[in-house]
Amino acid sequence: MNFALSDEQISIRDSVAKICADFDDAYWLKKDTEGGFPQDFFDAIAKAGWLGICIPEEFGGSGLGITEAALMTGTIAQSGAGMSGASAVHMNIFGLNPVVVYGTQAQKQRMLPPMARGEDKACFAVTEPNTGLNTTQLKTRAVKKGDRYVVDGQKVWISTAQVASKILLLARTTPLDEVKKPTHGLSLFYTDFDRSRIRVHEIDKMGRKAVDSNELFFEGFEIPEEDRIGEEGRGFDYILHGMNPERILIAAEAVGIGRLALHRATEYAKERRVFGLAIGQNQAIQHPLAQNWAQLEAAWLMIMSAAWQYDNGIPCGAAANAAKYLAGEAGYEACQQAIMTHGGFGYAKEYHVERYLREVMIPRLAPISPQLILCFIAEKVLGLPKSY
Repeated sequence: MNFALSDEQISIRDSVAKICADFDDAYWLKKDTEGGFPQDFFDAIAKAGWLGICIPEEFGGSGLGITEAALMTGTIAQSGAGMSGASAVHMNIFGLNPVVVYGTQAQKQRMLPPMARGEDKACFAVTEPNTGLNTTQLKTRAVKKGDRYVVDGQKVWISTAQVASKILLLARTTPLDEVKKPTHGLSLFYTDFDRSRIRVHEIDKMGRKAVDSNELFFEGFEIPEEDRIGEEGRGFDYILHGMNPERILIAAEAVGIGRLALHRATEYAKERRVFGLAIGQNQAIQHPLAQNWAQLEAAWLMIMSAAWQYDNGIPCGAAANAAKYLAGEAGYEACQQAIMTHGGFGYAKEYHVERYLREVMIPRLAPISPQLILCFIAEKVLGLPKSY
């Protein structure tokens, strides 16, 4: 068993870190204050070719695995960019996995290269206001009319919809009362984001101001049949294929921002002197930070295990969910402790750690709550009765 990164993986990590070094704390503080998509950061990652890290080489990508993508997103978060930087490129990295797996050759050739080059930005529209994580109960309808589908409905918490040119959309094509199983009758589409038929309302939120979150309203939104991915009615199965990689990448980002917070806290503890001593000499400061390090390292090992399982075609649902749970909790604890270590200055924006705490709530909450992960593990791993 070898836990060492390969030379290629080390090179990926270092190359991404070098790009991120051009975007300093002042850059991300300004983005957090003023908002606005970090286009120049996005362009720098795209120019270096990293957006297509998981896209097959024949379609303009690097053809690498989720392991390498996790190293990339974790490095971005840890650089100081936090979730603002990671979320800016997150969808381009993993979002079109259903197209890679289930799309036709013509669809792959048409859809994947622009995503890998950064020419397209896509948003992923699944969640609805009244269904939450109960995806089978989606109400947004896509009705077939000739060679097109007409969509009406509503989605919520859709990231990057303010700047997206494409949308990956899950909608019900067969009414729920006409299918044998609730998971049937949902179809997946990847198509142009038509702003004349999609109203976008930005949600004012707690953190990550640079990457927008939105509520979408569809009214007579038309999608050509050739933009449907795979078979009609099987969209739920297709998005499941992308959920485990998403959990792994979100987990890597949570560990990245946790490591960043731990580094800030440690450096401050070395420099800050109270009663004639560096506060880092006190065990009350040392022990929580040491615990944070252990928790982050344990979560990272779980992430690498889950990514290895996925890349080797091994079912990884339990590992991916466990990685996301452990990383979300460890990242949150590290960010909270960073503020406590800074004392009153932790509340000041100029020290940055308060931003990390606001942003780390994203991987703790999304795309699935820690409580529902525990329900999943209890049922699927421990064999306990389903509780929801």
